[in-house]
Amino acid sequence: MGKRTSLYDAHREAGAKIVDFAGYDMPLHYGSQIKEHRLVREDAGMFDVSHMCPTDVTGPDAAAYLRRLLANDVARLEERGKALYGCMLNDEGGILDDLIVYCLDDQRYRVVLNAATREKDLAWMRRQADGFDVSVSPRDDLAMIAVQGPAAPDKTLSVLDRPVAEAASRLGVFYATESDGIFVARTGYTGEDGFEIMLPNERAPALWRALAEAGVSPCGLGARDTLRLEAGMNLYGQDMDETTTPLEVGLKWTVAWEPADRDFVGRAALERQRETGVQRKMVGLVLEERGVLRPHQAVVDGDLRGEITSGTFSPTVGQSIAFALVPSGFGERCHAEVRGKQLAARVVKPPFVRHGRIRI
Repeated sequence: MGKRTSLYDAHREAGAKIVDFAGYDMPLHYGSQIKEHRLVREDAGMFDVSHMCPTDVTGPDAAAYLRRLLANDVARLEERGKALYGCMLNDEGGILDDLIVYCLDDQRYRVVLNAATREKDLAWMRRQADGFDVSVSPRDDLAMIAVQGPAAPDKTLSVLDRPVAEAASRLGVFYATESDGIFVARTGYTGEDGFEIMLPNERAPALWRALAEAGVSPCGLGARDTLRLEAGMNLYGQDMDETTTPLEVGLKWTVAWEPADRDFVGRAALERQRETGVQRKMVGLVLEERGVLRPHQAVVDGDLRGEITSGTFSPTVGQSIAFALVPSGFGERCHAEVRGKQLAARVVKPPFVRHGRIRI
């Protein structure tokens, strides 16, 4: 038996297929992964993401510490509630984790870490805190619900208490608000509009029920994975890890090079790579024949050979799609090795789908 979120009983009551994910018993689907995927693209779905690790970074040196810790620069968070996405690197420029950080005030930030890297991340963050007047505190008291889809904002606002709903209704994309113990952010991992809500564990089941009564369908990890892949969003541990840098996996936009005197962890290694040029890159693939692209399948372009990191059948596109890490000279056409056959594929720039529209 794995760890359980405060919504575990609700998942069982709804008939979810439960699987292990990062040590947690989590819902894979509630009967049909494809149906859940389409509900998010067309209406609204909700995900229990309480296995994630929201962590508060507080103290007089909180901003200075995070400017050293992260490749992106929290100095860009000039407004309370603003968020940014970025990577935490090791000294070699390898990605320890990707995360979102929210500015709550000038001495308080909230960082959301991945579940699978929780213990490694926290140990690293505490080591890096040496010399800074800062506290790193995981918020195990909080649950987290993601409500995503074109109808998600209206349906979510309809069930929140008025002060919370009024504040949330004014949020721009990648902004958050905190009211009455509820943290609401206009962020997500599906390529659709919606909110990610953090609230005390004991209050989460009531919100989950209220959302269901408002017409928001529960969705599992299976749909979350196909949605994020369509949206062109990397998965840590699959599309990137400590052996890859942001410059290789399509995340160079998350590296804040200016100001030049900001010495973040991994900067020197990234600067060397930027000067010499990357030897490999992340690309999107669309399979042009019958079959399904899966992780670890080889992709070839003449003598150049790469590997698929994420792959699936896309319910929205109607074809199989994938991410692949390939040599930098890879062209616009290739072949994927699927069950002993060489199948033609087209190289594209993700995202494949955004806000319900096919982009390739």
